[in-house]
Amino acid sequence: MAATLQGQLVVAISSRALFDLEEENRVFEQGDDKAYMQLQLDRVEQPAKPGVAFSLVKKLLAFNSPETQRVEVVILSRNDPVSGLRVMHSAEHYKLPIVRCTFTRGESPWRYLRPLNANLFLSAKSEDVRAALDNGFAAATVATRSVHAGDGYPHEVRIAFDGDAVLFSDEAERVYQKSGLSAFQKHETRKVAQPLPPGPFKPLLEALHRLQSESTPQMRIRTALVTARSAPAHARAIRTLMNWNIAVDQAMFLGGLPKGEFLREFEPDFFFDDQTGHVESAADHVPAGHVESGVSNP
Repeated sequence: MAATLQGQLVVAISSRALFDLEEENRVFEQGDDKAYMQLQLDRVEQPAKPGVAFSLVKKLLAFNSPETQRVEVVILSRNDPVSGLRVMHSAEHYKLPIVRCTFTRGESPWRYLRPLNANLFLSAKSEDVRAALDNGFAAATVATRSVHAGDGYPHEVRIAFDGDAVLFSDEAERVYQKSGLSAFQKHETRKVAQPLPPGPFKPLLEALHRLQSESTPQMRIRTALVTARSAPAHARAIRTLMNWNIAVDQAMFLGGLPKGEFLREFEPDFFFDDQTGHVESAADHVPAGHVESGVSNP
């Protein structure tokens, strides 16, 4: 019988999102890929340190059991196959059960998201993330300088999302940027009973919701909506989630306050936002990624 990933939460991730390869990447950015390959080969038995998305991946994989495979993580990397030896050795060292990988030696790997039917793509390469988003996949550029996740919730995957242009479309954000806060509030009050169109991360939230319903005594999922909205515009966001039959565990309507310190208290394994300012604020406290979609990312 052919192998299948049907019914699983599929996360595709680049080498630099999963492991700390910033020193090696600086060699690569100098334009000498042979020197980079040799460096990786020299270090092939030296496990790379955990990267920004390491905690998220490790916890998601803990949902699997010998009887049930609920989550699949696949390495999808611009690395060459030789450098890929070190990446897979690092995964084995940390006992991450990752068995599928694709190394493209500089070519954008986003096309392989299609046969994987991936729910999420995490990469340190902005252009790959944009291509993935443009083709209908939830994707984020990992802020490699981010503070790594804490260890306060070892049995809980904690994920935080921005609303507009992430979970929802950028419809309301366009009104705000064109006409200001007052017009935005009036627009959202007038349309309070009309669900917001879905954004690029709605399918991921749905997949997490399904996984959440299968929570085991060992692992759970906790989600949070963290948005610059405030009352009365909060109502449409909550009603939209209700219309989707999806519940988030927490919702923070911050009215434009910096998100970083609030996220520090929530302690997510990852936070997704479409605006670079919010990502920078978050990265000082938690793992964060930039969703390069919507009107804020022309």
